[in-house]
Amino acid sequence: MLFPLPLRAACSLLAWFCLYKWFCHRHRHRSLEWSCRLVTLTHGVLATCLSAYIGFIDGPWPLSHPGTPNTTLQVHGLCLSLGYFIFDLCWCVYFQTEGALMLAHHLVSIVGIAASLALGESAADVNAVIFGSEITNPLLQARWFLKELGLYHTFTGDLVDFLFVVLFTGVRIGMGAWLMYCELASPRPRWYIKLGGVVMYVVSWVFMVSICRFARRKSMRKYQAWRSRRLGLKSNGHLKSH
Repeated sequence: MLFPLPLRAACSLLAWFCLYKWFCHRHRHRSLEWSCRLVTLTHGVLATCLSAYIGFIDGPWPLSHPGTPNTTLQVHGLCLSLGYFIFDLCWCVYFQTEGALMLAHHLVSIVGIAASLALGESAADVNAVIFGSEITNPLLQARWFLKELGLYHTFTGDLVDFLFVVLFTGVRIGMGAWLMYCELASPRPRWYIKLGGVVMYVVSWVFMVSICRFARRKSMRKYQAWRSRRLGLKSNGHLKSH
């Protein structure tokens, strides 16, 4: 390696912090959370694209080769995300914007990435987890920005919510279960890497419970609004009988 891994992670952290400060300067009329969300959105897009390329094209395939030695590109991707998660964890703790579950998610992500980099193996597994975790992140940030701009209660907001629920269920829960099975069945990954994967999957299920409750509430509100409009159309132009 041209640079030691701690130095590369530190450079990644510095790069994310500089991007955050640039967003703060560029959007000084907005809140600090607006700038942090832009950093999160940027990482979500970059991490999803890079991890998808690593997993689906560059390889090795994480479902058949868990616990294999890290490749150079995998190390680049993990360092990129490690710096971001450290930055975001510090930001969330300082401004107290997130609950214990999200902080635990970030902490487990940091420990898992750092362990893979230190061991020099299992980057394929960790990269797959990053892909599953980050693919829904741009939609989550889009939802927040739509709310801030007063555009959430529109067709666009409904579409973002629908895609988020579908992707979260299909990728983080569905594909996540497949990945966890392959991870646990393989003798190659270390036991603590396997444990980290199980913890991340359990966290995903906790999120899934909240998402199901949200989807149910929103569906009921949509149905009641549709039913009210339908009843209104039926009674329009007709006098009530006494």
